[in-house]
Amino acid sequence: MTAPTPVAVVIGAGDATGGAIARRFAREGFTLCVTRRNADSLSELVSQIEADGGKAHAFGCDARSEEEMVALFEQIERDIGPVEVAIFNIGANVRFGITDTTARVYRKVWEMAGFAGFLTGREAAKVMLPRGKGTIIFTGATASLRGGSGFAAFAGAKFALRALAQSMARELGPKGIHVAHPIIDGAIDTAFIRDNFPERYALKDQGGILNPQHIADQYWAIHTQPRDSWTHELDLRPWMETF
Repeated sequence: MTAPTPVAVVIGAGDATGGAIARRFAREGFTLCVTRRNADSLSELVSQIEADGGKAHAFGCDARSEEEMVALFEQIERDIGPVEVAIFNIGANVRFGITDTTARVYRKVWEMAGFAGFLTGREAAKVMLPRGKGTIIFTGATASLRGGSGFAAFAGAKFALRALAQSMARELGPKGIHVAHPIIDGAIDTAFIRDNFPERYALKDQGGILNPQHIADQYWAIHTQPRDSWTHELDLRPWMETF
């Protein structure tokens, strides 16, 4: 009997980093299950993967909903294949002064970057533990390490995600599951940076902003590491970024 094709799940498969990660794993033979709140926004990414000879399935899913996340992993395991890699890549970056940060904003950002990460990690662990293997990657940011002015909500959520990743790594590592937390410290080559920060985007030709494809290469490298040399946390930044 032919072994089923392994599945990589990307929660938050946006147009830049998430999409690049999905395409990278698809090139390595994984079947991709990619999610955003609106499945229609994933049609171009799925078409790209299929045009390159890969397989991909799009899901509209609110990662903050426990019911939807439980159903997502159950459906993938039942209808598509065993989840070997789960990547949480939801952004939730907002900036408000502390007196302008409403309770709704703070709670929503935490739900997007913290609580949704917990649901992703928990459901991935449930299906990986019986098989004794798997990789779970949570995308971090500069705010995972330090809270900047105006980023109280975002930093609080990213700190929570980092703590989640550390706790899961300590619990699941001895059971064969690699949990990692890459910190993306710098501007990424996205339409948002191009349109809103043209001076920063102009540094692209000097290697001054992160290339999503190069980020994706590091995610693949994390997945392929031998168990005796696992990385839990790494930071990726352009050479000119201060730290």
